[in-house]
Amino acid sequence: MAMSDRTLDSGATHAAAAVSSRAATQAAGTTFSVILTLSFCHLLNDMMQSLVPALYPILKSSYGLSFSQVGLITLAFQCTASMLQPLVGLYTDRHPQPYSLTAGISLTLVGLLLMSQASTYPAILLAAMLIGMGSSIFHPEASRVARMAAGGRYGLAQSLFQVGGNIGSASGPLLAAFVVVPHGQSSIAWFSGAALIAIFVLLLVAGWYARNRTPARPGPRTPAAAVVSATAPRQRTLPRRKVIQAVAILVALLFSKNVYSASLGSYFTFYLIDKFNLPIQTAQFYLFAFLAGIVAGTLAGGAVGDRVGRIPVIWFSILGALPFALLLPHANLFWTGVLAVLIAMIMASAFSAILVYAQELLPGRVGLAAGMFTAFRSALGVWAPPRLASSLTSPALPPSTACAPFSCFWGS
Repeated sequence: MAMSDRTLDSGATHAAAAVSSRAATQAAGTTFSVILTLSFCHLLNDMMQSLVPALYPILKSSYGLSFSQVGLITLAFQCTASMLQPLVGLYTDRHPQPYSLTAGISLTLVGLLLMSQASTYPAILLAAMLIGMGSSIFHPEASRVARMAAGGRYGLAQSLFQVGGNIGSASGPLLAAFVVVPHGQSSIAWFSGAALIAIFVLLLVAGWYARNRTPARPGPRTPAAAVVSATAPRQRTLPRRKVIQAVAILVALLFSKNVYSASLGSYFTFYLIDKFNLPIQTAQFYLFAFLAGIVAGTLAGGAVGDRVGRIPVIWFSILGALPFALLLPHANLFWTGVLAVLIAMIMASAFSAILVYAQELLPGRVGLAAGMFTAFRSALGVWAPPRLASSLTSPALPPSTACAPFSCFWGS
């Protein structure tokens, strides 16, 4: 009888373990689908966002804008897209807002519709600000949900999420070349359909987020609780001073590599048109290749960082692009395209590693870390493109050297 009881107990234990394993597997599968869904919505969001810089040549020729005025459009867009993100992340860390994801896309929808009908420069600026504001609301909460669904593979989860945005950014120039250039500014309204799709899909994600967010009081640990434990508030393991120093170093690393990418991405089409006499549509294809390199680098960097560590990936991203960047101003058209893609891949490889590092340094402040570092990356476009514009138009600096590393700082 005693042996029979032990046998029954053992069987019950194995059965309970099997049920728990199946539940955890089901939870992991569900959360992986959430990551891919967020990546798809990130694709749609950043595709709409990327229409703003892709429209610069059209707006410049249609309204007779100067390079400085084009830079001010970038300033209006990036200020709302970047400076609001840390504030949104800080607020949602304390007061999670699952349905703020749909609110952000809704603002982007309004901005697109206004941009399609804007006939004055102030209206263009307002539309760009609304589109940027939608981005600032979407990104911090979406990054938090991606980490909730990561299952411990935080680098891969952030890479998958970021890749969706990078694909969307790379699609913008192609869509501008095939849709907006032939049909004009009013055709931007056609992309409101993408915003409506994103709003519908994010309503489903927001429902999952609302059901699985970290509870206010501790309770029994379930597979769903394991999914979201990475975003639960907890004590820092490092002194405050060291955390601040480490975050400052990460910000400096992000600045050192992304200021060049932001400058090149904003004015790459103008550089190609000026140096190689390319038509706008052909220049957009080269910009698409550059942005596609960012996609590939982001995805590879996150997966490699989870395996070999994030520090080697960051060092490779910082130093590996230097020889290609030095060769770029002296290359012909073919090698300009090749070098631009290589530079994009190498420089983009470290963003997921830097972001995950920051989230680990600020436990329980996932939204703040995501908003802050995404904002710093976006804020580079506030300063670098107008500075590069002055370099491009400076008689002391030929346009062929304007894309040299750091020439946007020291050129004129």
